Amino acid sequence: MKYYNIPIFVAHEGCPFQCVFCNQRHITGADTSVTPIMVRETVENYLKTIPEGEKKVEIAFFGGSFTGISEEKQTALLEAAYEFVKDKKADGIRLSTRPDYISDRILERLLKYGVKTVELGVQSMDDEVLVASGRGHTKETVKKAVSLIKKYPFKLGLQMMIGLPCDTEEKSLKTAEEIIALNPDFVRIYPTLVLKDTYLQKMYEKGEYRAWSVDETVGVLKKILPAFSEKGIDVIRVALAVTDEISPQGALVAGPFHPAIRELAEGEIYFDKMCSMLEKDSALRAFSVNCGEISKALGNGRKNAKRIKEKYGFEIKIKPSKTLKKGEITAWKE
Repeated sequence: MKYYNIPIFVAHEGCPFQCVFCNQRHITGADTSVTPIMVRETVENYLKTIPEGEKKVEIAFFGGSFTGISEEKQTALLEAAYEFVKDKKADGIRLSTRPDYISDRILERLLKYGVKTVELGVQSMDDEVLVASGRGHTKETVKKAVSLIKKYPFKLGLQMMIGLPCDTEEKSLKTAEEIIALNPDFVRIYPTLVLKDTYLQKMYEKGEYRAWSVDETVGVLKKILPAFSEKGIDVIRVALAVTDEISPQGALVAGPFHPAIRELAEGEIYFDKMCSMLEKDSALRAFSVNCGEISKALGNGRKNAKRIKEKYGFEIKIKPSKTLKKGEITAWKE
């Protein structure tokens, strides 16, 4: 079955705070207020592009803080989207919002209008990081919001950021640990980028903030990703999507930008696994991984194969397997 999201960006609507890293116009490419008419037009246009066949279609309100919008406007936007759910042209609605805009009243409204998935922008479970980032809520707010959402039949997604002001590797790993304890259905991880027209840009230019490097970020990701995987929590995205705005030629000022940063981290995970296996048995010469993971195991630009040759003095082979799951690896002697 194929899954399709029809994205509708509410930009900065509904959010009373200005997080230091945030400029929704650059992130989403949207700078106009969404109306019910725009919702209907957007959904109708996207539906024309989705092929026939077995599929799941969700209308997704991204950006901003949907449940912080006025109740009247929330209802109007939800009603416009729900028309397509009632007509069975869409399977449901999903949205992202802040943990301090969650209540039983809000959740009952979302349930009434066909919302299936709620994502919370957690960002960090460290209160010092949350204050330094201008988030306007605490980690206890997150825990209370998650507890409320779990009373209802929603899928729960949690978003975290790494490399925020006052963040460290230890704090990011602790945030991942606490998010795992909340048992969401899925997670998104966003390395912090310094974008134009944000307070973080001013902090960076004044020397009050040091952006993490790609290597630092990959070093943290390679520890966080397996932690979620071991608990069966799907990481559905790592990093903002690369666009004309989110690029060195666009609004990017500094930070760990790489178009395939997740693949870099997964390559490091494979490298560590192969080295661990070779330390236990230096006679190993060949490895097998899932068919779709060959490039990750070899590493970006065959980096892993080159490093193993430099470290151990011999070349290895990496072969595809139809039976191994993603992330699994076996080895043998040749």
